Amino acid sequence: MRSFYPLYIMLLIGSLITSCSSNPYAKTNRVYKKQVKNYSKQLQQFPTRENQNESALNYGEYWVGTTNFNMRKPNYVVIHHTAQDSVGQTLNTFTLPRTQVSSHYVIAKNGEIYHMLNDYLRAWHGGIGKWGNNTDLNSSSLGIEIDNDGKEEFTELQITSLVELLSEIKEKYKIPAENFIGHSDIAPSRKVDPNANFPWKRLAEEGFGLWYDEAEVENLKLEAEFFKPNPLAIHLNSPLNTRIPFIDKLVFPEVIPADFNVENALKIIGFDTSDLEAAKSAFKLHFIQEDLDKPFGIHDLKVLYQLHKKYL
Repeated sequence: MRSFYPLYIMLLIGSLITSCSSNPYAKTNRVYKKQVKNYSKQLQQFPTRENQNESALNYGEYWVGTTNFNMRKPNYVVIHHTAQDSVGQTLNTFTLPRTQVSSHYVIAKNGEIYHMLNDYLRAWHGGIGKWGNNTDLNSSSLGIEIDNDGKEEFTELQITSLVELLSEIKEKYKIPAENFIGHSDIAPSRKVDPNANFPWKRLAEEGFGLWYDEAEVENLKLEAEFFKPNPLAIHLNSPLNTRIPFIDKLVFPEVIPADFNVENALKIIGFDTSDLEAAKSAFKLHFIQEDLDKPFGIHDLKVLYQLHKKYL
């Protein structure tokens, strides 16, 4: 019986080593925990009298800490595609310090979700960007990367997992529907993700993002069209030779004013229009998803007009 004891110990040690090494990211996970511990120490620091004395501000005689507070929560979700060859490559990229890039979640082609960072911590996924007046989306958003080479279709398993994940996030943090956006939305001059295959309309129907009313867009008319020559002109100098705007507006109650400003409408939605053509392209990538290499056309204008009113 005694001869089996050393063998038992060796098997036990071997199983422990195997269990510890089964996760290929065990080493970087330890780095993660260490960094979180360091940040938690910063949160525990009080604004001491020493720091107050070094400041020119007129602080009170003593420090008073409130008892009423909680953690700041994310208010946006930014969706990306990875533009890499595999989910393994992305996980490796996000665990190498030199890459200086990360996200909160990564979704593999088989639908598996990798939660890489606590939702309350700041991932480095958005880079330089802007949405409305928000110029630091990394500090207010969750980043979700979907495994995709940048051109291919997204798998049904990925989209199913994404919708389930977004449902949890939206419920937990009470994020408004219009605050689910794409990387190209916040960085139109730099990024084109997620690609045109991404099902933004489907997500909007699930409550993640906004979409336009297709029937209303079809009924929209341009104000300039109201003053075309009357096809039944009687060749007399008569008001009958001009179409009557009042009657047109009865037939087409939704009219795009002649002075409708594309740039202002894009700003209302949230786009950074410092590069107007890039903002138009980002709008088309998100809401039109076809003819991306063509100039901004009448249909694009109608969609923009109908959609921007949802953001007012």
